[in-house]
Amino acid sequence: MSAEYHVQGSVAVITLDNPPVNGLGHATRLAAVQGVQKALADDAVKAIVITGAGKAFSGGADIKEFNSPKALAEPNLHSLIRTVEESTKPVVAAIHTVCMGGGLELALGCNYRVAMPGAQIALPEVKLGLVPGAGGTQRLPRVLGLEMALNMIVSGTPVASEKLKGTALFDEMFAPDADLLASAVAFAGKVADARPLPRVRDIKVDYPNHEAFLQFSRNTVKAMSGPFPAPLECVECVAATVTMKFEDGLKFERERFIALIQTPESKSLRHAFFSERQASKVPDVPADTPVRAIRKAAVIGAGTMGGGIAMNFANAGIPVTILEMKQEALDKGLATIRKNYENTLKKGKLTQEKFDQRVGLITGSLSYEEIGDADIVVEAVFEEMGVKETVFRKLDEVMKPGAILASNTSTLDVDQIASFTKRPQDVVGTHFFSPANVMKLLEIVRGAKTGKEVLATTLALSKKLKKTGVVSGVCDGFIGNRMIEQYSRQAGFLLEEGCLPEQVDKAVEKFGFAMGPFRMGDLAGNDIGWYIRKRRYVESPEITYSKTADLLCEMGRFGQKTGGGWYDYKAGDRKAYPNEDVNAMIVKHSADLGVERRKISDQEIVERLVYALVNEGAKIVEEGIALRASDIDMVYLTGYGFPLHRGGPMFYADTVGLPNVLGTIERLARGRHGDAWKPAPLLVKLAAEGKGFNG
Repeated sequence: MSAEYHVQGSVAVITLDNPPVNGLGHATRLAAVQGVQKALADDAVKAIVITGAGKAFSGGADIKEFNSPKALAEPNLHSLIRTVEESTKPVVAAIHTVCMGGGLELALGCNYRVAMPGAQIALPEVKLGLVPGAGGTQRLPRVLGLEMALNMIVSGTPVASEKLKGTALFDEMFAPDADLLASAVAFAGKVADARPLPRVRDIKVDYPNHEAFLQFSRNTVKAMSGPFPAPLECVECVAATVTMKFEDGLKFERERFIALIQTPESKSLRHAFFSERQASKVPDVPADTPVRAIRKAAVIGAGTMGGGIAMNFANAGIPVTILEMKQEALDKGLATIRKNYENTLKKGKLTQEKFDQRVGLITGSLSYEEIGDADIVVEAVFEEMGVKETVFRKLDEVMKPGAILASNTSTLDVDQIASFTKRPQDVVGTHFFSPANVMKLLEIVRGAKTGKEVLATTLALSKKLKKTGVVSGVCDGFIGNRMIEQYSRQAGFLLEEGCLPEQVDKAVEKFGFAMGPFRMGDLAGNDIGWYIRKRRYVESPEITYSKTADLLCEMGRFGQKTGGGWYDYKAGDRKAYPNEDVNAMIVKHSADLGVERRKISDQEIVERLVYALVNEGAKIVEEGIALRASDIDMVYLTGYGFPLHRGGPMFYADTVGLPNVLGTIERLARGRHGDAWKPAPLLVKLAAEGKGFNG
């Protein structure tokens, strides 16, 4: 169903009905236009009410139709709004719960708007790299004023309807316990004979000295929007409300919308938007798979990771017990958690009530017996199989039947971990990223025997914890760390061939990464990589690495925690200062290898690091470790600081063109350390077919 039509007395009611948020898809737009036409043709009807079924007035465009012919098919959103605006009988928008994007634009095309408190009002198009495309930038300033409307449009942030009470956006705000439809029909009856019909487009935007305000806005927005063009275009569209006639402003907005939809930045943001929704869909786990209730959690280990994971549960309102072996370690962990919350409280990002509630949900224990009734337990102990074995054998003994046994391992074999229990179907990998209470990514590792119910429950839990859950199969390093290893290998080879850490970091940070590989190593701890490499030297002697990172660790330089790694750090200062001894060690190492150092361009640095990710990502998709290429992009956008405006490594490769990526990789395969550049068969195949990773 798309829109219902019925008549109450002399008022026709059109109810948008396209779950879950009454997206304005083609069928819904068509039914709404037909509803208005039917009401206009019926002499007994004196007024029209438009509202939304279920839990929304309308969330805007139907995302299922994005990039399809249906999105633009007539009646398009402009045509629907014009039909409403040109109605000879008053049209009242009855707003509740969600009124965003095209839904708000439709409401602004109505003669009157009435609302319930608590409705979320927004024009969020900027978050997809766009400007509102159906008159939002022209009509909202006419009802809210230039300044308030500009803030809403540039940020895309929802505002509660009651905060907009008293503006011309709403003609009436009903009481929280009112019956919206009955109240809206009564309101429509009162205005049925009022003429002339008020139209938002006829309101003049009056803002004294608007030139100075708009110039100030341009400067501010330009400084804050980074590589994204849409926020500044939003300012220009809003400016048109004071410098152009309404119809010209509409035309200008439409031109900006069409120009932006073609930009790589908007394409990247839209790709990320859809990829996030896609990531929670697992082909062989149906949407109606039963999920287990998670009312109580436990975490093994009170270190940095364990503490961060516990905070996630507390933030979601789930009581959590942290288990440690020694009282001292437990006290230290709990104190760190409390300090983290105190810092958030001081910054005003947490109320005292929420602080008390969250701290109160976290308890400590020294006894496995005390966590036996938890619905999920997350192990966050040292990354060593023997340690994991001890923990999982004990968990198998004490945890209640049906409890989910999760491991926060970042590289180890989840199937082997599951084999330490008599319930491998209840074992799953939950790889949180550090700091776990901040980072959005949760890699959910599906073992060979992980039950579908367990997977569905863990995916649902990731949403509750406000994480982006991405499913990975079992392999060394899963999706993210398996790929980052190839990236780190190339970073090491670049040092041998002629770069210093600062040049590599600056090149990838200029490309848009939050942090280059050497600053990242210093933050994470260079000893962690060293530990993994030592394991690799034994298990996979055929893989070559630059020895520079080992030499750095032999100097005792593990990173920020030891005051120095690739760079030096000063107390209370996160800035990285190049270190002469480290740079001398790198240059000497090249000489020891007999490698003549050369000048390396920033372009080569970026290509080698990013294409190393892409090539390994292609193997991961082909092996079925990742369900789809877009899942890899989500891992990198939410867990590894890949630039959002480039859409993730696989999407970026599609943008560059896979034949171009392949050509570069084949050239690198003929150079030094060419063995690291064997092109992935999937990359070769897709390039030959003229396709991309993302279709």
